[in-house]
Amino acid sequence: MSGIAQFKKLDMLGNAVPFVGLIREIIETIALFEDFEPTELESLARYMICYRTDAGSEIIREAESGDFMLLVLVGQIEIVKLDTRGLPARIAVVGPGKTLGEMSLIDGEPRFASCVALTELQFAVLDRAALSRLIAEEPRVGVKLMMELLMLLNQRLRNVSAQLMECMESKRNRIR
Repeated sequence: MSGIAQFKKLDMLGNAVPFVGLIREIIETIALFEDFEPTELESLARYMICYRTDAGSEIIREAESGDFMLLVLVGQIEIVKLDTRGLPARIAVVGPGKTLGEMSLIDGEPRFASCVALTELQFAVLDRAALSRLIAEEPRVGVKLMMELLMLLNQRLRNVSAQLMECMESKRNRIR
C-alpha cells in the first residue's frame, strides 16, 4: 500500500519544505541526513509528505506490505514485534530524527514490526514513487539518499549479526 493511501485518514500537513528548519534543528540525531547540505535537504523535502496523528495511531502494521519510510519530526513511536507466541513485544521507542521503514521502501517486502504513536506525532513520508521521481529529477540528491540508506541498513545488519553471535556464544556456554 502506498504511503499516501495508507495515511488518508490522518491530518496531511503538505510537503516537508516547511519542516526543513525543524529537520535542521534535529539533524544531529538524524544520521541518515548528516551529510546533506541545506539545499539538498530542501530538495528532498519537496518529495516528502508530512502528517500529524494522535497518540495510539498505528502507523505501520507488522506483516503488511509497504513501500515507504518515515522520518519522525515530533513525538514518540513504539516499535512492537509479535513474539513466537503471537504476543506483542516492545523492541524500542524512538523519537524525533529517527527513520522507520527503510527496508520496505527499498524492497517492498512486508513490514518487520508495527509502529504505534505513543504521543501526538508529526512525521514525514517518502514513498517509493517519490523516491523514483527524486532519482530521475534530482539524481545527485537521489543517489546520495540511496547511499545513506545503504550505509544505514548495512550498519543495522552488522549490529544484528554481532547480537546473533553473542546469543550463539551465550547458548554454547550454557550447554557446556
